[in-house]
Amino acid sequence: MAGAEDEPRIRAMTPADYDAVIALWLATPGIGLSGADDREPITAYLARNPGLSLVAVRGGALVGAVLCGHDGRRGYVHHLAVSPSERGRGLGRALADRCLAGLGALGIAKASIVVFAANAEGQAFWRATGWTARDDLLVMQRVTETP
Repeated sequence: MAGAEDEPRIRAMTPADYDAVIALWLATPGIGLSGADDREPITAYLARNPGLSLVAVRGGALVGAVLCGHDGRRGYVHHLAVSPSERGRGLGRALADRCLAGLGALGIAKASIVVFAANAEGQAFWRATGWTARDDLLVMQRVTETP
């Protein structure tokens, strides 16, 4: 019989997790990565949002990861991914719930996610975990000039 010791351990993501996290994200359909997901920007994101981004580890192997942060007003959850062998066991929900709890503890009352329109599996997961799509908003983006 499986016990608590068999469950993945969820902990804060650190910069040392980067290689394993990026490998999981790259292997997960529906996760869109850009230069903002390079090591340096992720390290800076973790420093600005201490303890909010999480990883799940089982037996020394990283099996889940999620970025979470806020701007002081709204929370944001990015790149939630769980290894295929761990899906369907509540790990994704546990990661999302821990993100929301961390944001709530900081007084952040709402959180947002962005899911690709073609990512039906991702949309189904988020709806099943209590998130609702807004049809009154359009996400727009513009590239900034950086040195």
